[in-house]
Amino acid sequence: DTGPVRADLGMILGRSARRFGSRPALITGTRTFTYAELDELCDRAAGGMHALGVRPGDRVSLYSPNRWEWVVAYHAALRLGAVANPINVMLTPEEVAFVLNDCGAAAIFTSGDKAEVILGLTRSVPTLRRVVSFDAAGGVITSFGELLSQSSGAPEVQRPAPADLSTIGYTSGTTGHPKGAMQSHRAVFLNTAALFAVQTRTERDVLLNALPLPHVYGNVVMNGTFMAGGTLVMMERWDAAAALAAIGRHRVTVFDGVPTMYAMMLADPSLPGADLSFLRICAVGGQTMPAAKMAEWEHRSGVPLLELWGMTEIGGAGTSNCSYMPNVHGSIGFALLGAAARIAALADPDVTLPDGEPGELMIRGPLVMLGYYGNEQATRATIEPDGWMHTGDVATRDDEGHYFIVDRKKDLIITGGFNVYPAEIERV
Repeated sequence: DTGPVRADLGMILGRSARRFGSRPALITGTRTFTYAELDELCDRAAGGMHALGVRPGDRVSLYSPNRWEWVVAYHAALRLGAVANPINVMLTPEEVAFVLNDCGAAAIFTSGDKAEVILGLTRSVPTLRRVVSFDAAGGVITSFGELLSQSSGAPEVQRPAPADLSTIGYTSGTTGHPKGAMQSHRAVFLNTAALFAVQTRTERDVLLNALPLPHVYGNVVMNGTFMAGGTLVMMERWDAAAALAAIGRHRVTVFDGVPTMYAMMLADPSLPGADLSFLRICAVGGQTMPAAKMAEWEHRSGVPLLELWGMTEIGGAGTSNCSYMPNVHGSIGFALLGAAARIAALADPDVTLPDGEPGELMIRGPLVMLGYYGNEQATRATIEPDGWMHTGDVATRDDEGHYFIVDRKKDLIITGGFNVYPAEIERV
């Protein structure tokens, strides 16, 4: 008996381990983990964090490229009742220091090449009690291996409510520093579950992910795979030829990427010889993709490419095209379960525009963030008193309910699916 499904991110691996114990959960370049093995590592890591002084509600930051240790540390923090703070690996040490200070991080898990730099920043982050390196470490830096080996398992803690804070994900602002979007357990859980439902992803699927785990899209792919009981093949860094080879080698059925990834695979010399026969669906998000390139990938792969849309402020996806409905190229699909969407007049967000007219895409519902951490002014500017949230995207809706992104209200540059604002470049 696995019990009722709760919107509690810390329960995902434990529940799936009881259902799919010996099935492969995570495949990396060097190791394969069953659900039972991943769950046991998560349990030990949670116990190790508790021994370091991490308690429910504490912020635990994660700052490294994709690796199995990141997956374990993330789920261990949530199992312990802590709040996860995934940090974009593209941030500079100074920006990381701002994030750690802003959210009041108690501990940070990072890769060995960054650990010494992070340690040097600890003097400016009074709340930070421990730096943990995923690689070999010495001195006052704790190694992840040491943390696992000395652990006696996770302690019993009071489970969070669905509306409680699970994650603080920092997103760039048009001015000033990044803002911490506070995501509830329910928001991350529901948008992940809804996306996997409308795209019919199940325990029979093998999913290839090269998206960064701190990015909400990569996070949804990871959590959704573990929720469904599928197998996640994780790339540490993006490489088009390696991805095409992995699709054939691991009999991948679902691939997620940003438009740049598909463009690179279409241009890669190894594409004609790649075995894509096991693919069932592909998905694209992060920025809009030209319809011609979508059609080209569908022709080469023989499967539908479903476009989705999301943002950090809703913890992942908010709209998507659906597996068993017409796939409309150029559209970001329909609002997911748990999200209400509408097109508002740019001059007055209270006015909903008729179908076909461009306006700002607004989102409301349990997917919407709790607010920006410690920034009431920015929260009030983004979320209206009646709960409708400004997305900053100009869009239209057709008479069937498909949404189409037209433009962005904000000045920004998108690279690899990440938002880069002029203010950030000016600071550099």
